[in-house]
Amino acid sequence: MLFCFGFAPRSDPSSNPVHAFCFCFCSLARASLQQYVIARLREAYDPLDPNGNITIRWDIISWTPDGYVAVVTMNNFQEYRHISAPGWSLGWTWAKKEVIWSMVGGQATEQGDCSKYKGNIPHCCKKSPTVVDLLPGTPYNQQIANCCKGGVLSSWVQDQSKAVAAFQVSVGSAGTTNKTVKLPKNFTLKAPGPGYTCGLAKIVKPTRFITPDKRRVTQALMTWNVTCTYSQFLAQRTPTCCVSLSSFYNETVVPCPSCACGCQGNSSQSGDCVDPDSPHLESVVSNPGPGQSSITPLVRCTRHMCPIRVHWHVKLNYKEYWRVKVTITNFNYRMNYSDWNLVIQHPNFDNLTQLFSFNYEPITPYGSINDTAMLWGIKFYNDFLMQAGPTGNVQSELLFRKDKSTFTFDKGWAFPRRVYFNGDVCVMPPPDAYPWLPNAGSRQEVSLLALVMTSMVAFVFYAYA
Repeated sequence: MLFCFGFAPRSDPSSNPVHAFCFCFCSLARASLQQYVIARLREAYDPLDPNGNITIRWDIISWTPDGYVAVVTMNNFQEYRHISAPGWSLGWTWAKKEVIWSMVGGQATEQGDCSKYKGNIPHCCKKSPTVVDLLPGTPYNQQIANCCKGGVLSSWVQDQSKAVAAFQVSVGSAGTTNKTVKLPKNFTLKAPGPGYTCGLAKIVKPTRFITPDKRRVTQALMTWNVTCTYSQFLAQRTPTCCVSLSSFYNETVVPCPSCACGCQGNSSQSGDCVDPDSPHLESVVSNPGPGQSSITPLVRCTRHMCPIRVHWHVKLNYKEYWRVKVTITNFNYRMNYSDWNLVIQHPNFDNLTQLFSFNYEPITPYGSINDTAMLWGIKFYNDFLMQAGPTGNVQSELLFRKDKSTFTFDKGWAFPRRVYFNGDVCVMPPPDAYPWLPNAGSRQEVSLLALVMTSMVAFVFYAYA
């Protein structure tokens, strides 16, 4: 908290009103700047995946007469955040006047102006090229290991073998030794939209490679790394999912908060919405409006306006166990979510006994605390969340064993503390809206107390009558 007074001791030169005003203004500006920086850092920090990032590694594997050949490898070290179709795109700015002579496993989106070259034309002459992955089915002579997935990267927990991408690039008009090579700068990563911020390239110890027969080790001639971190605020200023709640012990169904992801009529916030009963629904979905792309959300018109809703229903109560049903519903007509995942935080996940039709992996960033679970679909069964419609949902049930020292249905304990869908935080209902236990028990206690008090008063009145 900042206190600003319009006066100062006479010995203080800031007793001048102008000086006092300037002092207060500078203090406010400094405090505002600090709050802004802290807020932005907080947005990029994920407490459930504090070390999650995408690391881009450049390995120079050979020198050429005017440059070098490098293998660029992208590793997704984020536990539950993946990159879905249409995939990643990587950009940077050359430090000098480098060109890309050729590429394997990837391609630059634009060639640029190569008019000064005669005969052998470079693959790309742009000062700031953008590279994308090749599609599956690319001819083998244009592939390298870990390429050609259409830019899709799995999360680290779901499939580590698919959490890596790579391409090979031959760079010309560049340095030909470790001392003359200049590192690229201004790296950008889109996946497929904004959200990632990349740091500076840093020279690191050369990567070592082991031959397939494991009898020889080689190493890169030069290696540098670039680290990119994710911020949901940069990716999208409005949330992308919300949570609704219900239980067997209360008829109240708590819906997603109103305008959780935007409000109807405000397309700049939430995108467009469409009535599911609209006669022209198919044409609206297949023909994005001006200034929109095929990935611009087109959601069903609802009170919450979220593309994704996660519903948590406390279904049954047994003597030693309790059961929950989780349903994920897609309200987005333009998006099928492949390899989706859900992260839920609840204190009873340390006693999860059985899970039906979902994969499960505990998320334990702080060692012994096991209160967070990552759930995702089973391959070829429900790993593909269809677009909005009758089949646009997946569901599962979770069976928990009760811990008598902590278990209760009172005060909303049975509901999750935090929910993520595809790495983005979902909007939760306010705690005071959670389904609570019926208050019949408390009414019974009050009635019993009133009966006892009435009896005592009657006894006293009878004794002194």
